[in-house]
Amino acid sequence: MAGNMSQMEHSIETIINVFHQYSTRLGHPDTLNQKEFKQLVQKELANFLKNEKKNDAAIKDIMEDLDTNVDKQLSFEEFSILVGQLTEASHEKMHEGHPKGTDHSHGPGLGGKSGLGQGHGHSHSHDHDHGHKH
Repeated sequence: MAGNMSQMEHSIETIINVFHQYSTRLGHPDTLNQKEFKQLVQKELANFLKNEKKNDAAIKDIMEDLDTNVDKQLSFEEFSILVGQLTEASHEKMHEGHPKGTDHSHGPGLGGKSGLGQGHGHSHSHDHDHGHKH
């Protein structure tokens, strides 16, 4: 992409680039095999999957759950399910222990850092309905 990317656009592009850093190592360049997926989890998701990163069986189970077409590889589409799940889990973790309301703050997510890497949580107001009562 050209021009000034937003923070979200940059983050999406980073996810794609990291996927390809691992998918091009062995086998098909657009899929992750078991070894590539394990390396990605251990190096790139070490804080978000703290318990699983050292457990080969857990990593294999995660891959099998994501591998919807059962070809023993993960396409980017299948991998993106994990990214969505981790994003949602981290968002929920940020809300733990913080009161729900129109003005609330976030604590650290799964990675242990708060806000935008500034070392503290952030607050924001909700002017829209998330589907839950505040």
